[in-house]
Amino acid sequence: MYSISDPKRAMSGGMFLLPRGLAFDSYSMLFRNSLIFDAYSNSLFRLFVGTLINVALTAMLAYPLSIRRFIGRTPITLLIFFTMLFNGGMIPTYLLVNGLGLVDTLWALIVPSAISAWNFFIMKNYFQGLPPELEESANMDGASPLRTLFAIILPVSMPVIAAIALFYGVWHWNAYFDAVLYLHSQDKQVLTLFLRSMMNFSATESTRSMNDSMTVANISEESVKMATIIATMLPMLLIYPFLQKYFVKGVLIGSVKG
Repeated sequence: MYSISDPKRAMSGGMFLLPRGLAFDSYSMLFRNSLIFDAYSNSLFRLFVGTLINVALTAMLAYPLSIRRFIGRTPITLLIFFTMLFNGGMIPTYLLVNGLGLVDTLWALIVPSAISAWNFFIMKNYFQGLPPELEESANMDGASPLRTLFAIILPVSMPVIAAIALFYGVWHWNAYFDAVLYLHSQDKQVLTLFLRSMMNFSATESTRSMNDSMTVANISEESVKMATIIATMLPMLLIYPFLQKYFVKGVLIGSVKG
């Protein structure tokens, strides 16, 4: 309500549930900053490409480890579980990402987090609950393990696939700290970094050019900040209610059948 109120009247204080003088000047001022379009495109790239890689690699890891005859299945699963309890820490991880030449690229936000151990166990438990006859029939027809996974297993696993994709997607959209660590260029920033720069309005180069325009247009910093928060949250707020059922369904199936 603050973001779509008249900036002068919104600053008069007090709580209000309806906009005080409907106005979209804050959004107009916000979208004059070209950096928000870079941030949107970078966030969408991270969302779609990152989620696709996450789901594909998680499925390719979970499927063989869900087969009971797989040699070394238990120790590999224990090693993956170990990563849920302990990790190398921020500095070794940064040194690794820097050594791979990924710093200040969007791939630094995707590659180090390609597989989540938590999501792996959910998918693995789901695969273990599928009838073994599916794999046996595919083997009898001469299908390779990869063909069995992508042509037989994944099509009948859409509930858990949708749930895992949503887990990864929401995480990518909201992730912040890894972007702070690895991204330095303004044209590489994602929406969460853009939101951070707007919250520290007077301290960043990306917002200095907006200050003069806001002074001329008589628009307050607070109004633009509120507009930025809504612009950052709105895509996920619109999508999530339609997909929420997959979260519950996928997690319950992955846990009960395990």
